[in-house]
Amino acid sequence: MEEKFNRLIFIPVAAVLFLMIGYQYVCPADSNTCYFRTDDQGLFQRHSSGFESLYPEPDADEDLPSKITSRFNFTERDLDRHVDFHIRGEDVMVFLHIQKTGGTTFGRHLVKNIQLEQPCDCMPGQRKCTCHRPGKAESWLFSRFSTGWSCGLHADWTELTSCVPVVMNKRDKKSAPKSKRNFYYITMLRDPVSRYLSEWKHVQRGATWKTALHMCDGRPPTQDELPACYSGEDWTGVPLADFMNCPSNLANNRQVRMLADLSLVGCYNMSSMSELERGRVLLASAKTNLRNMAFYGLTEFQRKTQYLFERTFGLRFIRAFTQINSTRAASVGISEKVRWRIEGLNALDVELYEYAKELFLRRYQYNRQQQHQEERLRRRQERQHRQRMHRTYLAQLWRLGGGEEEDEEKEEKAVEEVATTEDYSSQVVRW
Repeated sequence: MEEKFNRLIFIPVAAVLFLMIGYQYVCPADSNTCYFRTDDQGLFQRHSSGFESLYPEPDADEDLPSKITSRFNFTERDLDRHVDFHIRGEDVMVFLHIQKTGGTTFGRHLVKNIQLEQPCDCMPGQRKCTCHRPGKAESWLFSRFSTGWSCGLHADWTELTSCVPVVMNKRDKKSAPKSKRNFYYITMLRDPVSRYLSEWKHVQRGATWKTALHMCDGRPPTQDELPACYSGEDWTGVPLADFMNCPSNLANNRQVRMLADLSLVGCYNMSSMSELERGRVLLASAKTNLRNMAFYGLTEFQRKTQYLFERTFGLRFIRAFTQINSTRAASVGISEKVRWRIEGLNALDVELYEYAKELFLRRYQYNRQQQHQEERLRRRQERQHRQRMHRTYLAQLWRLGGGEEEDEEKEEKAVEEVATTEDYSSQVVRW
C-alpha cells in the first residue's frame, strides 16, 4: 500500500520536474534567448544570444547596396582577413595616415577606445599616448598618437616600409632580424572628391605639411622634381581654381601615391617614364598594397569599419564609431563642371576608391556570413549539450522514481527461475 502511494506521489512531482527541465531546454537561464511580452507577438520572443553583441549589426542607414555590382575578381583569400595579433609578442600595428581621410579620429580610437589588458596611457595635455605591451616597456602601435611622426610627417607606404622596422627595433632595443617581427599595416580611405575638397579647405586655413620628408630610395625629392605651389610661408586663402591649377599639387591622386611603391616609377622623377605608364604602375601597386594590408576602413562606413577591424584583429572597441556626414567638404557647393575637373585630377584615386569600396563591402558581407555560420554552429553545440543534460536528468528521475526497484524485482524473478530449473534438473538425475 505504501509503495503504491509513493508511486502516486511520484507522478505529479516528475511532471513538474519535467516541465522545469523542458523550460530550461527552450530558454536556458544564461542565454537570454526569450523574455515575456505584452504585445500581439506572443508570450515569448526569440533572440540571438550574447555572441551577436560582440559584433553588433552596423547601422542600416549607411549606404550599403542590396546587391554589390561586381567589377573586380576577388578570391576568398582576399576576403578572409583574420590576423593573429600577438600584442604580448613582437607584432606591431602600423597606421598609415593619409591626410583628410578621417585618420585623426581613427587614430584616437586606436589609443583611447580599444579594450586592452593594458590600455594606452594618455596623459591630459599631451598629444602622444604610451601604448605598451602587457608587462613590457615596448610599443605595439606605430601611429601619430603613440610614436609620433617617427618616419616623417604623414609618411607614405614607401617611407614606412623602409623606416618602421628600423625605428621600432631601435626604440625597443631589438637586434633581431626584421623577418622575426610582424608589421601589420592599416589605413583609412575616403571618397576622392570629398577628400580633395577637405584638403583644399585645410590648406586654405594655413596647413602646409611642408615638413614632410617624402623619402624614396634613400633621398628626398629635389626642388625640380617637386616644385612648390606657392611662394610664401603658406597658401592661406587659396581659391579652389588656383588649388586645382598647380600641376605639382600633391593633393592630386594623394591616396594612390601614398599607398603605392614609388620606387617602381623612379620616385618623384617624372621623366623616368610617360605619365600614362606612370599612372598605370602606381595604380596597380596601390591596389596590390591595399589588398595585402591587414586592414583598411572607409570614412563613409564608420560602423562597418569598426566591425571589420574587430573581426580582423580580435580586438573590441569600447564605444561605437559615429558616422559624421556634416563635414567641411560636404558644406562646399561646387558645380558639376568643377566636380568633373576634380575627378579628372584624381582619376587614379577614383579608380582606387571604386576598387577599395567593392573589396571593403565584399569583406563585410563575407564576415557577416562567417559570423552567422559561427552562430549557427554555436547554437547547435549548445542544443546538443542541453539534450545531453536533458537525457541525464530523465535518467536520474527514472532511478529516483522506482526504476531501480523494478530492475531489482526483475533480477529476483530471474534468480528464482534459475533456482527452480536447477532443482528440477537435480530431481531428474535422482530419478
